[in-house]
Amino acid sequence: NPYAGLVSHLRASWLSGKTRPMEYRIAQLEALGRFLDEKKQEILEATDLDMGKPSFEAYFTEILLCKNELNNTLNNLSTWMKDEHVDKNLVMQLDSAFIRKEPYGVVLIIAPWNYPIHLVLVPLTGAIAAGNCVVIKPSEIAKNTERLLAEMLSCYLDNDCFAVVTGGVQESTRLLENKFDYIFFTGSPSVGRIVMTAAAKHLTPVTLELGGKNPCYVSDTCDVVNVARRVVWGRFVNAGQTCIAPDYLLCTLEMQEKLMPALREAITEFFGSNPQESPDFGRIVGDKQFRRVRALLCSGRVAIGGQTDEAERYIAPTVLADVQPSDPAMQEEIFGPILPIVVVANMDEAIDFINARPEPLVIYAFSCDSKVVNQVLERTSSGGFCGNDTLMHATLTSLPFGGIGNSGLGKYHGKFTFDTFSHHRGCLHRNMGLETLNAPRYPPYTQQKLGLVTATFEVKRRSTCTLL
Repeated sequence: NPYAGLVSHLRASWLSGKTRPMEYRIAQLEALGRFLDEKKQEILEATDLDMGKPSFEAYFTEILLCKNELNNTLNNLSTWMKDEHVDKNLVMQLDSAFIRKEPYGVVLIIAPWNYPIHLVLVPLTGAIAAGNCVVIKPSEIAKNTERLLAEMLSCYLDNDCFAVVTGGVQESTRLLENKFDYIFFTGSPSVGRIVMTAAAKHLTPVTLELGGKNPCYVSDTCDVVNVARRVVWGRFVNAGQTCIAPDYLLCTLEMQEKLMPALREAITEFFGSNPQESPDFGRIVGDKQFRRVRALLCSGRVAIGGQTDEAERYIAPTVLADVQPSDPAMQEEIFGPILPIVVVANMDEAIDFINARPEPLVIYAFSCDSKVVNQVLERTSSGGFCGNDTLMHATLTSLPFGGIGNSGLGKYHGKFTFDTFSHHRGCLHRNMGLETLNAPRYPPYTQQKLGLVTATFEVKRRSTCTLL
């Protein structure tokens, strides 16, 4: 295997204990911060070349949010690393019972192309913080960013403990044949199954950050203009190539008619009368992806946009009206600048529609009535939830980010990333003396001993009486 030597080298570094001291972890995290600061312009240029990403969007999503993760981790690492002491029973009051957060060892991070810096560096931050050695596999589709990471990260991070592997499907397949101690994958559900199958051969734990069709319910009681602006931003940022973008709208026919002019106005306000000329609207990452997204335009009727330019890989911000559940745009995650609207009779029908499909990465609900938002939250299941806005839940390091079912397995962001890359080892350190306390558990057994064991080990239900 072409990567066996690399993995062995990193494993030797990990076994040496090099990555375990807090000072080492902090030094590597600070080096990652310097990479973001010193290579800011190169990052902006690479993401522009790969998918025409506006510099504002690239700085916000690829640099600022990564620095937030880094600084939050650096601010809290000493606390996160501490042993967590737990409750004890009567017999063990003089002993030490705690959870130790240990690194897994050599971990693999496989990243996608749509946010090619963010979706490498955010999990990498937690993996370093937890004390692991890491193999990083960026996406070959965002080739300029892949080259930047391959050439530059080695100048900042310890090459004995961190490595970048480049290449496509063949290279990824050979890489996955090696035994890793943890695998963190971001991508499609179909590739997620391949990763999980490969991991199962070595009984390697995984986090799978996958996609899905994220529904966005808009109730009849809402501020239409605000809904339109927030939905247009969430759908069309990064030219729609965002795993948590609202994938389709659910609303009544009456609300569809109200929303349409507001959506058109928001698109014009954000990107001008010709979005193709806007410096603030991106492009589809590749020709294959362009053709796939363009084929979805036959769904329903094009109410706004619909223009395409294959030479530029440009697809206009598009809204499709009167889309049927059987239409092509409703059969797969769109991952492009197309927003279908599916008409439902009411909230109950919208919730039934959502629940009849695989659990998405996020559900959005808009309403001036908080009871409506709470109903959607309580009666559905998804990786995350955001009421009256789009995407913003993912900017909080205090919230776990991850999927459920078809949309993924596991969670990260902030302390959740540290915990994901840490083995929580249950530890008990007992006193060598006081042997009389142990006598009741030893044979020969008697009813008296059983009574003592019950009295000292039993966990009792707390009183549930209520004072009126």
